[in-house]
Amino acid sequence: MVTISSLKADRFSGDLEITFYNGSPMFNIAAVMATKIDSTAIVYDAGLINRSASWKNIAWINTGDSLQTANAVSTDSSKNIAVKYRTIAAKGKEGVLAIFPAPHQYFYPLDEAFNLKFTWYGNNYRKMTDGYGIGIRQDLEGDRRFVPWFNAPPDTKQRLNFFCLLSAADESAAFTEVKKFTNNDTYVKLPGYKTMSSHFHNEFIMKVVLANKPIPEVPDFVKVFKNTGIDIVHLAEFHYTAHPKGPDETRLKELEALFEQCKRLSDNKLLLLPGEEPNEFFGGHWLALFPKPVYWIMSRKKEAPFTENHPKYGKIYHIGDKDDMLKLLEDEKGLAWTAHARTKGSVNAPDVYKDEAFFKSDHFMGAAWKAMPADLSQPRLGNRVLDLMDDMNNWNLKKTVITEADLFTITPENEMYAHLNVNYLMMDALPEFNKGWQPVLDVMQQGKFFASTGEVLIPELTISGKRSGETIALDKSGFANVKLKLNWTFPMNFVEIISGDGNKVYREKVDLTKTKAFGSELLQFKTKLSNRTWVRVEAWDIAANGAFSQTFYIKH
Repeated sequence: MVTISSLKADRFSGDLEITFYNGSPMFNIAAVMATKIDSTAIVYDAGLINRSASWKNIAWINTGDSLQTANAVSTDSSKNIAVKYRTIAAKGKEGVLAIFPAPHQYFYPLDEAFNLKFTWYGNNYRKMTDGYGIGIRQDLEGDRRFVPWFNAPPDTKQRLNFFCLLSAADESAAFTEVKKFTNNDTYVKLPGYKTMSSHFHNEFIMKVVLANKPIPEVPDFVKVFKNTGIDIVHLAEFHYTAHPKGPDETRLKELEALFEQCKRLSDNKLLLLPGEEPNEFFGGHWLALFPKPVYWIMSRKKEAPFTENHPKYGKIYHIGDKDDMLKLLEDEKGLAWTAHARTKGSVNAPDVYKDEAFFKSDHFMGAAWKAMPADLSQPRLGNRVLDLMDDMNNWNLKKTVITEADLFTITPENEMYAHLNVNYLMMDALPEFNKGWQPVLDVMQQGKFFASTGEVLIPELTISGKRSGETIALDKSGFANVKLKLNWTFPMNFVEIISGDGNKVYREKVDLTKTKAFGSELLQFKTKLSNRTWVRVEAWDIAANGAFSQTFYIKH
């Protein structure tokens, strides 16, 4: 690392840090800045200026996945470009320089994954740069609805950073090397695992099917999921667009259309699961998933029975309160969990109902993780729900945490990968829609999975011979044997063993900064867990991409 002092910008001050990685033509440039002032949010653009006019061409991959080039004319005004793979490159006499951001960390959480032209090239960018350059950028208006930007708490070292990759070959070869860091923006297949992603408000049923619009044989959102390597998708349809409380026949017709389309669009490569974000009865926002199609209405008149047999749809449920909802989950073996916990519509959840019978039930799985809040000083993503995971463990509850996307529009043109994440479920086979998908709920409920942004994988993890969700026994010394296999693309940063005793949380960090890019390693070590009741594992790389396990429980 080379540090150049010092920098000042508005209320921030700090240093410029350039980090080189052993064995790799990639390096990172970061303005590491801090402020003393509270309630500060930031965005940043970045790039490099070419003072020598030595660049011949500018190159990028368009949203149609085709390589594009333009002559580098030093007097041309800057342009903002919508690209795939978040990368812009310049070709000179000796080779190519590509610039790209951290693939997930740079994209603060939104409900949409719109491609907001995250790269730029040209002269006098934003009328703030003196010369011709290339770089990355944020749209200051966001998605024109919410502009959360990045959180910058006082005295935190915000890493306003980007990556550069050098190639002695041509533009195509340079992009091939960049794309390797995100596995071509896909989730790689792991033997014994199926990838699952959740929480998509695509609203295909209300906006297309029941709006009497032409129904495409293969909708764009299905193509996106398949091209991204996601095996199982859990939808969250009818989000303020339908009739969850009735009229009954309208609600049942909407559910029928949802079930029919999920069945039609599921095959041996994609299992499309019907799901909703009901936001009724329990408090806050939450999602529901049943192991088969279930007809239920989110209201119950005084005279209405809990269940009845409908002449067309068979068994239907009328739900009037949290007790009814829990009984429905029990009767139909469903799962529920808190969406975007401790923020947005769940700002006080699940904390406000942690002592309720429904939350303590095995049918309330836990919560879902998304990279919130956005804070560039953190070496990991999504601290909010990772901390909740520790709290739920210290509440002495066996809960699991899946990842969620919480996105509305899914199109090939969108910047999907930056906002996606997956759960690697321990499953050998993809269930058939017609036979139900109980195995999916089983592994979610039992903690037989790990979560990932895609660049860091945990294909093998045992503690004292047990897998996540299971209970381990310590030897007399209080030590446990950790066997952890990691696969990664960006160089790794650290692994952390996190444990608790019912009150406190303990952290043991294993430094991995000597790793090179594109590696795989089996780590074996002992960790002392005396007087602990649970333990889990996280792994993070130098771009704040990561993976985390579910909880192991400790028997005394």
